[in-house]
Amino acid sequence: MYRIGKEEIDAAAKVIYSKQLFRVGGELHECDNFEKEWAEKLGVKYSLLITGGGTAALTSAIAACQIGPGDEVLIPGYTWIATASAVLTCGAIPVICEIDETLTIDPEDIKRKITPQTKAIIPVHMAGHPCEMDTICQIAKEHGLYVIEDCCQNDGGTYKGKRVGTWGDMGCFSFNYFKIISSGEGGCFITNNEELFQRAACYCDCGSFFWSDIEFKFPVFVAQQFRANEIQGAIMREQLKKLDSIIADLKRVRKTLIAELSDCLKFIPSKSPEEDTGVNVVIEFPDEAAGRAFCEKIGAIAMMGIDHGKHIFTNWTPLQTKTAYHVPAMNPFNFPQNKGLRANYGAEVCPKTLEYLKKYAFVAIDPDWTDEELKDIIAKLRAAAK
Repeated sequence: MYRIGKEEIDAAAKVIYSKQLFRVGGELHECDNFEKEWAEKLGVKYSLLITGGGTAALTSAIAACQIGPGDEVLIPGYTWIATASAVLTCGAIPVICEIDETLTIDPEDIKRKITPQTKAIIPVHMAGHPCEMDTICQIAKEHGLYVIEDCCQNDGGTYKGKRVGTWGDMGCFSFNYFKIISSGEGGCFITNNEELFQRAACYCDCGSFFWSDIEFKFPVFVAQQFRANEIQGAIMREQLKKLDSIIADLKRVRKTLIAELSDCLKFIPSKSPEEDTGVNVVIEFPDEAAGRAFCEKIGAIAMMGIDHGKHIFTNWTPLQTKTAYHVPAMNPFNFPQNKGLRANYGAEVCPKTLEYLKKYAFVAIDPDWTDEELKDIIAKLRAAAK
């Protein structure tokens, strides 16, 4: 969480004093207003704030596309495990694609991995780095696939002047504590497609037909319960006001670091360098040993990519062990419809992804670094580079 303070405290207190924390039937309409403001900010028709974070948003979006047993969904090998688990939650099988040197899903590997069972692509804008969305959307169009953007680590980011999340059929965001803007937990999905919005809305609030003003165009169905509350909505409205300034300062710090240190460090490329939201800078080294030596000199703000735990497909233990849900009968890996699908998650599936992560060192960025602090960080990075 980058910036939070009195504005969020006052907004939450207002809801508490009203004694109307439930999002339905109150007078403050904090959730409704955030959804309108978020949709307007991103330039889309539909937006829904939910609990459960980006995981819930992704699951709802996958369900909205009516993806389930017998289907495969392409995802990158470098992403938080939730991208894979959301696919499994809907009964489908995640298929791992390579990333390229920008840490985002490789369009060429997408082409290689598409089969008749493929139903969607989930490009992930990891660590503020935008995916090559124009190319990905063209590939999806040629093969009749859905595109569900995982924007959980790039709230409010852009690619070629267009907000991430608005390129594909649906966009999913996280407001977890570690994201650009936050209410501690929670998330949101967006779309311009009314049918997809309705299906996602029904999936994530299985009781919504009792009080929703949505006129559902299909029989409502029982699913999950991810309904947001008014405190969350109030906090997110204040966080939204800070979004542009946070991103502007992240970009400023990132641009300064690269400009000052490109003579001694090799920074990885970006699909859109000026639009990269810059939650970190990523440095390429000749080998893992050199990267680790660098990180040891830097300390807490530096980390090797290969150490990112459950962000790396080889560390997704439930997928490695084919364990999902609480009883075997509900485990998608056991479904007869999924027999023969590509449920392979060994290191040999995406070797390039692992090679990149072994050579890449991440340096976290703070948008609130003062000029003096930034100067000291630059000096420390330069010394470590030597």
